Amino acid sequence: MRHWQRQHIRSVWLLVTLAVLAATGCAPHAVVPNWDPAAFRELDTLEFLTVGPEEGPHWSTVWLVVLDGQVYVRLGSRAAGRMQENKTAPFVAVRIGGREYEHVRAEETKPMIDRVHAAMAEKYPTDLFVRYVTHPLTMRFAPETGAGAP
Repeated sequence: MRHWQRQHIRSVWLLVTLAVLAATGCAPHAVVPNWDPAAFRELDTLEFLTVGPEEGPHWSTVWLVVLDGQVYVRLGSRAAGRMQENKTAPFVAVRIGGREYEHVRAEETKPMIDRVHAAMAEKYPTDLFVRYVTHPLTMRFAPETGAGAP
């Protein structure tokens, strides 16, 4: 496959992903008063803030799943790159359930990759398309004490 063909396919997948995220992120949700993964289970997206050395602050929107009482995300190449260059690592700010949490630990969770991918496929029908996009990072988000944690 030629380079321009691969680039075109990636562009199409990116557009499909953005359209899906825009569609699922527009539904209003009730405000969740504290970090509560059980309440987040029904939400479709969260936003996280990274601070890049060149780019500065950037909010990324991603799908989420809740497994074993923990919040997990799967990051595409751009979001993963931002996470890897994050100057505030291992911490990010997270917007979810109508609240913002400023000090959330973002941890790579390689042992959970298969379970997170399966949960994404079950929760999001359009994952049929998105699962074929490269997802180099699967992460768990958990607030530090004092950041809205129970």
